[in-house]
Amino acid sequence: SNNYCGCSDAFHSSIPKTFCAAIQLTNNSLVSVCSFAPFCRIMALDMPSAVQNLKEPDPELQVLGAAYIQHECYSDNDAKNEVRRLKGISELVKLFNSENQEVQRFATGATRNIIYENMENKVALIEEGGIPQLVEALKEPDDELRKNITGILWNLSSKDNLKQKLARETLPDLTDKILIPLSGSSGETNEVQQTPSEAEIFYNTTGCLRNLSSVNEKTRQHMRETDGLVNSLVHYVKASLEDNKAEDKGVENAMCVLRNLSYQLYGEIPPSALMRLEGPTRDQASGKGEAIGCFTPQSRKAKNSKNRDLSTFTEVARVPKGMEWLWHPEIVKMYNNVLHQCEINSTTREAAAGALQNITAGDRRWASVLSRVALEQERMLPVLLDHLRTNNDLELRSLTGLLRNLSRHCTNKNDMATKVVNLLVTKLPANGREKEPSSDAVINICGILNNLVTSSSVAARDIAFFDGLQKLVAIKTEHDNSPGRAKAAKAAATVLSNMFQYKKLHSSYKQVRRL
Repeated sequence: SNNYCGCSDAFHSSIPKTFCAAIQLTNNSLVSVCSFAPFCRIMALDMPSAVQNLKEPDPELQVLGAAYIQHECYSDNDAKNEVRRLKGISELVKLFNSENQEVQRFATGATRNIIYENMENKVALIEEGGIPQLVEALKEPDDELRKNITGILWNLSSKDNLKQKLARETLPDLTDKILIPLSGSSGETNEVQQTPSEAEIFYNTTGCLRNLSSVNEKTRQHMRETDGLVNSLVHYVKASLEDNKAEDKGVENAMCVLRNLSYQLYGEIPPSALMRLEGPTRDQASGKGEAIGCFTPQSRKAKNSKNRDLSTFTEVARVPKGMEWLWHPEIVKMYNNVLHQCEINSTTREAAAGALQNITAGDRRWASVLSRVALEQERMLPVLLDHLRTNNDLELRSLTGLLRNLSRHCTNKNDMATKVVNLLVTKLPANGREKEPSSDAVINICGILNNLVTSSSVAARDIAFFDGLQKLVAIKTEHDNSPGRAKAAKAAATVLSNMFQYKKLHSSYKQVRRL
C-alpha cells in the first residue's frame, strides 16, 4: 500500500512581537524617534553591513543585523542568495546560542526566512553545523525561540536528501524537549494543555516528524525506536479526541506520522515482535494450515481459533508501550474514533484510513486479526461506507484500500456483500476512459468486489442487480493504454471471470446485458 503523508516547508517568519516591544521602549526617549528607534536603524543598513553587524561583539548591533536580514529575506529570494554569498549563514549559526536571548531570537528568525524554499541555503545551514546548534538552543525555555527553531527544522525536513541526517541529529531532543511535555504524555491527566505559542511549537515539530517519517525504512525504524515518540503521538491524539479537537492541525500531523510509521510494518518490526504476533498458528499463515484470505472455506476449528484471537490477544501487552502501539488492537479503536469525529479535515481521515490499511495489509496472521477487530469489535463498516461518498480521491484511495483488506479477511462475506456492493458499484466509472475516480481507486474497488465474489454468490448477484456488470465490462473494454487504466481493466476482467463461476446466475447476467 502506498501510504505516505508528507508536507512542504513551514511558514517563514515576520519580525516577532518582541521587536515591537523594543521599539516602544526606545520611543520612551525624548530624542527623535528616527534617531534611535531600531526600525529606522535597520532600514539604514544594506546587506553587507547587516552581515558585518553579525560579527560585532555588541548584541544590539547583532540584533539589528539579524533583524535586517529577517526583514529583507521574508519574500525576496535574491536577498536570501546574497546572504549566502556574503557568508552570513555561518555568522547567524554562531549566534544561535548567544548569551543574549534577543540575539538568539533574531538570528533564528532570520535563518527561518533565509532557508524558506531555498535549497542552497538549507544545504549551507547544514554544512555550517546549524543542526547541532539549533538542537543545543532548544534547551532554552523560550517560546519565541522554540517557534523559530522548530520552524527551521520543519523547513529542512521537506527535502528528502536532508531527512536522514536531520532524523539522526534531532529526534531524541525533539521528543524529550517538545513532543513529550507538550503532548501531555508525561503528566498524570489525559489533558493536553497548550498555550497558543506551545500549540505552534507542537505543530511545527509534528510537521517536521511528518516529513521525516516519509523518507525511508531506516528513518522509520529510528523513529519507532525513539523512546517516547510513538507514546506521545498516541496520547496527544486520544486526548484531543476526548476534548473534541479532532479537526486540529496538530492532530492531522500526528495522525500522518502514525500512518507513515505503520507503512510496511510487518516487514520492518523486530523479528521477535513478529514471532509473537504470528502466535501459535503462524504456520497456518504460511500455508501449512488454514489459509488466511478469502479463497479458502473456513473450517469450524479455524473459526473457533479466530474467535479466540478477538478475546485474548496474548500476543500483545494489555497496556501497549512504545512502538507496540502501532499494531496493538487499541490503536484500531483510536483510528475508528478519528473517523467518527473528524468531519471537516479530510487529510486526518485519510491518514486514519491509511494507517488501518497498512496494519491490515498482507497475508500475516496479525493483519487478519486486526481486520476482524475493525469489523467485529469496532463495527467500523458503517463509518467507512459513510466516508466512501467523498469526492476527495486521496481519501477514496485509502478507504477503498482498507476495505479491500477487510473484505479479504472478513469471515462473513455474504453479509459484507449486502452492505457494500451497491455503494461500491456507484463509485465505479461508467467506462475506463473517465478520469475520476483514479485508476488506483478503481483497482481497489474491483479488488473488494473480487474478494467478495470469490466466496459469495450474493456479491455476484448484487453486482449484476446494481448495474455493475455494464460498468465492469466497459472498464475492461473501453480504456486508453496508460498503465493505470490497463491495470484497472485487468482488475475488472478478474471480477467478471469470477462472477461467471456461478452458473445459476448466468440467466440474470444475460438479462442485465440485454437491458
